[in-house]
Amino acid sequence: QSGTVYVPVAGNADFAFPPGFHADPADYLKDSNGQPKRERLSGAQSGADPNEYFVYHKTNTDNAPAGRYLVNNDGVLVYLADPGINGVYDKRPDGSSVQKFTAPKATLVSYIIKGILGGKLPWGLVLLGVFIAVVLELSGVSALAFAVGVYLPISTSAPVYAGGIVRWLVDRYTQHKHAGAQLTEDQLVAEGDKSNGVLLSSGYIAGGTLAGVLFAFLAIPMKDRLEAFEGWATAHNPFFNGPHADLLALIPFIALCVLLYVVGRELLLAPKPEKIRKR
Repeated sequence: QSGTVYVPVAGNADFAFPPGFHADPADYLKDSNGQPKRERLSGAQSGADPNEYFVYHKTNTDNAPAGRYLVNNDGVLVYLADPGINGVYDKRPDGSSVQKFTAPKATLVSYIIKGILGGKLPWGLVLLGVFIAVVLELSGVSALAFAVGVYLPISTSAPVYAGGIVRWLVDRYTQHKHAGAQLTEDQLVAEGDKSNGVLLSSGYIAGGTLAGVLFAFLAIPMKDRLEAFEGWATAHNPFFNGPHADLLALIPFIALCVLLYVVGRELLLAPKPEKIRKR
C-alpha cells in the first residue's frame, strides 16, 4: 500500500465524468459476507481523509482511467486508488514522489486476455506475426528468438547478445577439444551443455532474479537512504550520472563475461577427473 496514490477525482482534468454521474451500488466490491466493502485511505495519505468509502472497479476507460475507485455514500467517485505496481501517478496530491514498479509481462498478458474476452484483439496483427514466424521457421531461423529480440528493448537484449558471444567462443573451444573424436553436431552441443559455464550462467540468472526481488522489497522502505546515496554519488562520482555513466557499470559486466568464458573453457573451476577404483 505504500506505493498507492489516492488521486482526487474532483477538479482533475484526467477525469471527465458527466455531471451527476454516480456509481451503481450493484457494482461495488463485496466482502466475504456479501456486503459492500468499505475502505479508508492507507499509507502516507491515511491522515488526510479519515472517511470510509465504498470500493468500485471501473473496467473501461470511458471518461476516466479504468481502475479502483473509492466512492462516497452518495455514489460520487472521490478517489482513484492508483496502485504501486503498474501505476501511472508517481506524485501524491501534496507533491511528494512515490516509487512505482512496472510489470510489463503481466500487462501484456492482461491486454491479450482483455482483447480476447472483449472481442477487441487486433487479430490482423496477430495473424501477421504468425505468418512471419512461419516464414522464419521455414528459413531456418528461430522465430522465438526473433520475437524475443523484437519484444525486449535494446538495453535488455544487448546483454543477451553478449552472453551469446561468450557461448559461441566456448563452443568453438569445445569443437577444437573434441576435433579428433568425430562427434556429431548434436553430441558437440551436448558436450557444451555439460560445461561448468552453463551452470555458472544459470547461477547468474538465479542471482539476478533474487537480487531484483530483494531490491523491489527494499526500494520503498529504504527510499530516503537510496535517494541520499544517489545525491552523494551524483555530486562526487563523475561516472554515476552523465554521458559516461554506463562506463562504470561496464566494469563488473565485463568481469562477469570474462569469468563465464574462463569457467566455460575449464581454465577455472574445472571438474576433477574421476579416479578409477582398484579392486
